[in-house]
Amino acid sequence: MNVIDTDKRYIANTYARFPLQLVEGKGSLVYDENGKEYIDLGTGIAVNAFGVADEAWKNAVIAQLDKIQHTSNLYYSIPCTRLAQVLCEKTGLKKVFFSNSGAEANECAIKAARKYGELKKGKDYYTIITLKNSFHGRTITTLSATGQDVFHEHFTPMTPGFVHATANDIDELKTLVKTHKCCAVMLELVQGEGGVAALDKAYVEEVERLIRAEDMLLVVDEVQTGNGRTGALYAFMEYGITPDVVTTAKGLGGGLPIGATMLGERAETLFTPGLNGSTFGGNPVACAGALSVIERIDDKLLGEVREKSAYIFETLQNAKGVKNVSGMGLMIGVETEKDASAVIAGCMQRGVLVIKAKNKVRLLPALNIPWETLKKSIRILKEEIEK
Repeated sequence: MNVIDTDKRYIANTYARFPLQLVEGKGSLVYDENGKEYIDLGTGIAVNAFGVADEAWKNAVIAQLDKIQHTSNLYYSIPCTRLAQVLCEKTGLKKVFFSNSGAEANECAIKAARKYGELKKGKDYYTIITLKNSFHGRTITTLSATGQDVFHEHFTPMTPGFVHATANDIDELKTLVKTHKCCAVMLELVQGEGGVAALDKAYVEEVERLIRAEDMLLVVDEVQTGNGRTGALYAFMEYGITPDVVTTAKGLGGGLPIGATMLGERAETLFTPGLNGSTFGGNPVACAGALSVIERIDDKLLGEVREKSAYIFETLQNAKGVKNVSGMGLMIGVETEKDASAVIAGCMQRGVLVIKAKNKVRLLPALNIPWETLKKSIRILKEEIEK
C-alpha cells in the first residue's frame, strides 16, 4: 500500500502532513519505512512524555489489557480511582472528571464556570474571559473560547459568552470584568499554539487577586503545559497561584487519549449525577498508562527538565539567525530570521523532527531525552537556523 496516496484518498483533508511515514521508535528516536532514524523533538505534540515505546507505560497498559479493557462509568474501576487520587494528592485539588481529550477537559471546565456563575450571581453571569492568542480546543465551544479569529472562520455563529483580553494587560482585563457579567477567567500560562509565550508572573498574580475580589473562578488550561512539561508538575505551581479548575491531557496519557478536569475547593461540588458524563472518560487502560506517567514525574526528573531547558535557551538565544527564544521548561519556541518552515524542512532532512507554532520553531522533546541525543539535535537545529 502507498500510505501517502491512500491517506489522501480516504482521510479527511484536515492535516497538512509532512511527507514522512513513521513506523516505529524507541525513546527519543523514531524511524521511517526505509529505516532512516530521526530524533523526535515533537513527541506527538507533547504527548509522548517518556518517548516512544516507553517500557513502564507499555507494561502498565498491557497489564490492564489482560484484566479489562473498558467498563462504563456505571461501575467503579481501580485505575480510574487511583489516578484521580494521585492527581489530587500531587496538586492539592479535590476532585477529577475524566474525559478523552484536552478539548473535552476544557468543555467540562466551561460547564463548571457557568454553573458557578449561576449559583453565585445568577443565570446572566456566564461570560468567560480568555486571552488573545489562546487556544483551548476544536469543538465549537472551545473554539469560541480560543482567542484567535483564524480558528473561527467558517464556523460562525460561535458559542456566546466569551470575551478575549490582551495577555499581560491587567487594566484591559479589569475593564472586561466591569463591562460583562463574568463567571471566570481561563488562562494558558504558556500559550502553546499562540506562539509559545509565557505570561508574566506579576500579571498572573494580579489576575488571581481580581478573581477573588470578584468571586469568579480561575481556570488554568494545562493541556500542553502540564505533566512536567514546564519544569514543574503543572505550570501553575511555577506561578505560585491556586487555580479553582485545572485542565490537562496530552502528556498525561503518554500516548493514549485522556483528558482530566481537576476541581479545587470552590468547584468540587458543582457537578452532581447527570450533569456531565463520558463513555470513555476514565477508561481503565488509558488511566493505567497515565498513572505510570504521573507517578514517575518526580523532583529528580523535573530538575533535569529545567537543566535541559536552560541548555537549550543558552545555546540558541544568542545564536546567529535567532530573533527570540520563548517558553518554559521543555516547551520552547524559537523565532528565526529564516522562515520557520524552511528550518523545519532542513532539520527533517538531517534527521531531527521539530514542529511549528505560528512563526516559530517549536520544541517539545521527551522529558527524559538523553543528554547526548538532545545536544546532537540542538546542534543540528542551530546549524539549520544559521544557514
